[in-house]
Amino acid sequence: MEDEKYSKDAMRVLKETSRTFYIPITFLKADLKYSVASAYLILRAIDEIEDHKNLSNETKFDLLMQLSELFKRPFSEEEYANILSPIKEQLPEVSIRLHEWVKACPEGSRTFMMETASEMAFGMAKWAKENWQVHTKEDLDDYTYYVAGSVGVYLSKLWEWSYGQEPNEELAIGFGRGLQAVNILRNQKEDIDERGVSFVPDGWSRDQLFAYAEENLTQADAYIATLNERSTILFCRLPLAFAHKSLAAMKKGQKKMSRAEVEQTVEEVQLEVDAK
Repeated sequence: MEDEKYSKDAMRVLKETSRTFYIPITFLKADLKYSVASAYLILRAIDEIEDHKNLSNETKFDLLMQLSELFKRPFSEEEYANILSPIKEQLPEVSIRLHEWVKACPEGSRTFMMETASEMAFGMAKWAKENWQVHTKEDLDDYTYYVAGSVGVYLSKLWEWSYGQEPNEELAIGFGRGLQAVNILRNQKEDIDERGVSFVPDGWSRDQLFAYAEENLTQADAYIATLNERSTILFCRLPLAFAHKSLAAMKKGQKKMSRAEVEQTVEEVQLEVDAK
């Protein structure tokens, strides 16, 4: 079947795009695996537009708003290609093939995947227009919701759809925000030096940003405690373990975990989950 072909190719591209994210996805059963993999590629495709160094904020705003509207209904490959045509040569494969990732998503979860993509594109457009200048904690909460908290909500909808897990959306949003806060800490210098943007509220020290990350990661820990399916616990527990260890490494002045530490963490999480 054609959609099955897209699903298998989505897994291949995912592995090439993000080895770290690919690992936890492999623990999920088929319907969830393809729902998460396709959503990751779709959101990555949108993110490539938001982060593009050679596109003006005005262009990003216009494109992202068009995509937000497009995701509110089923759309054709031609419609997407028309939106992308002015900048197609500047975008990577994952963005150009976005319509294929939509087809890779199982029909049962496609509706709320589309809703999430529309919401994220809208939020990214909004912040592109603001040049990502975060001034208050409310700004930071708003930005991290759109780019990560909304993904936590999407995952909770998947768990409910696939095996009836009642979601806790507040904790799910904290889960996404915590992971994004770690990314902000990791890329803080590059964001300022290379993009001229800051996701840190006015007057905040780096210690306050660490506290923000830790507060949300605590919510992430609480979120995982509400789950009762081994595969989804493993899926959520791995990136959270990476986030906790990355935070600890940055506090010691290291930028990221080594490959050996990543592999060790995978083994530790599997043993921890199986022991419960």
